[in-house]
Amino acid sequence: MNRAYSYRRPVDNTFLVRERDRRRLRELVLVLAALLPLGLGLLTYTWVHTEVIGTGYHIRELENLLEAEGRRLERLRLEASYLASPAVVEERAAAELGMERPRVERVLFWEELR
Repeated sequence: MNRAYSYRRPVDNTFLVRERDRRRLRELVLVLAALLPLGLGLLTYTWVHTEVIGTGYHIRELENLLEAEGRRLERLRLEASYLASPAVVEERAAAELGMERPRVERVLFWEELR
């Protein structure tokens, strides 16, 4: 067997200069140019969808508040109509202010004053 080629010489790469592959850079720019609008579109869609969901929650919250205020308004109207009834007014005037119904002899009529 001939062993003349089995001797390995160390490789001396000191004079090699690495160049940038312009085709690879061009391909990278092309891929980025193709994917960037797609990514921006997806990001915009996600942002809009998030805003729509947040607005929906805000609208529902305002609807609940409006419904609660409507119930409160109805209760206040019922209470106002109850408190404005003549029987309740007379009862409270007698109990809280010590008022009583006027007697007929104490009533002054307009015709009598002229």
